[in-house]
Amino acid sequence: MIVSTFDLFKIGIGPSSSHTVGPMKAANMYTADLAQKGLLDAVDRVYAEMFGSLGSTGKGHGTPKAVLMGLEGELPDQVDVPTIIPRFEGIKESGNLKLNGTHNILFDYDRDLVLNKRESLPLHPNGMVFKAFDAAGEVLLETSYYSVGGGFVANEDDQELHGEMEDESKPVPYPFDSGEELLALCDEHNKSIADIMWENECALQPAAKVRGQILKIWGVMQESVKNGCETDGILPGGLKVKRRAPALKQKLTCNLEKHLTDPLIITDWVTLYALAVNEENAAGGRIVTAPTNGAAGIIPAVLHYYMRFCQGATEQGVIQFMLTAAAIGVLYKKNASISGAEVGCQGEVGSACSMAAGALCAVTGGSPRQVENAAEIGMEHNLGLTCDPIGGLVQVPCIERNAMAAIKAISASRMALQGDGSHFVSLDKVIKTMRKTGLDMHDKYKETARGGLATNVLEVPVHIVDC
Repeated sequence: MIVSTFDLFKIGIGPSSSHTVGPMKAANMYTADLAQKGLLDAVDRVYAEMFGSLGSTGKGHGTPKAVLMGLEGELPDQVDVPTIIPRFEGIKESGNLKLNGTHNILFDYDRDLVLNKRESLPLHPNGMVFKAFDAAGEVLLETSYYSVGGGFVANEDDQELHGEMEDESKPVPYPFDSGEELLALCDEHNKSIADIMWENECALQPAAKVRGQILKIWGVMQESVKNGCETDGILPGGLKVKRRAPALKQKLTCNLEKHLTDPLIITDWVTLYALAVNEENAAGGRIVTAPTNGAAGIIPAVLHYYMRFCQGATEQGVIQFMLTAAAIGVLYKKNASISGAEVGCQGEVGSACSMAAGALCAVTGGSPRQVENAAEIGMEHNLGLTCDPIGGLVQVPCIERNAMAAIKAISASRMALQGDGSHFVSLDKVIKTMRKTGLDMHDKYKETARGGLATNVLEVPVHIVDC
């Protein structure tokens, strides 16, 4: 299984890679399959049912609007974000849906889109079923999909990443499946982790395209910080969470003297970057899965820290950072999980913290073994982190959690740089431990909003509206 940098870092929309990006892509894939099989014009009705975590927290995570946009042929990296809510409301009110963007059908929102809060499909907690019927009520096509984290989608047949992976018939020069193998490649060929990932990417597509795509992703990350810092108000969803990034930026830019007297002021800037991205995500804005939406603020925050506060930071350093982070992310994707519904928030925030820690270590002079050490530290101290979003929204504790993890990543990087790369627990072992911990974790702590803060903070029920 080849996992590319661009599988892990996808341009999409908030608030959730597994609950918004994945379902939109699955619905799009389903309608494209209808068209490919020549069935589209015969469709009279479409039915979509979300199971498991998609059913229990889908409303707060924006799953219904994502599914409807996908059925209309949209994709997360291309959809015009400001039009999503008006189109969603229009479909609900009019009962008309343009399947695959071309075929008009009647759509009864209450009947044809079901959030099943109690049942799960067998292969993954984030399961969904799509059915198309003809005018006589006969099923034309029924397909199950799984949103397996980070915007990856698996189908019911092969359970592999579907429609997203690079062509596995194209060989890469330096394949690796573990941290140990990755370090051995670095030693054998006298290359950095970023070098290994770069040459693998360039075996799949031209170097200029690889570089351009990485810089495009970095541009979207910068834009999400900018938008988050400039947009005030209350986040959607019913919890009435106030955006904090604009006020924090105002404080930081208006009190420049504090920069001379407060040795920890940089941490406030890192907090700002993370809050800005995750508030944009919670509002359904354009962000980059890194490797998930729920953890989308960590890598941009640490990368902004590198560019603004690390001496000698360059655009080439950004590319090195992203490639190193991706190599670490590959290990989590292959050997554990980046799905909060599968292993809890340790798979999302923990993985992102680990990726950011290793990447920062690399661009600040760390050897491959120091990078591996930083990545291990980043995850080791996120083991057991539960996913317990209040109201099923990617807001509390998710937004602050990204800020905390960004600071932790910087600390992990600096700790690793003080050593020689030798350490007691390997990255491979901590990834294995994370996976085992996730399997042992009770389901109520895995993105169901039935445990932890989700049940112990609110004394009265809150009416959650679609994000």
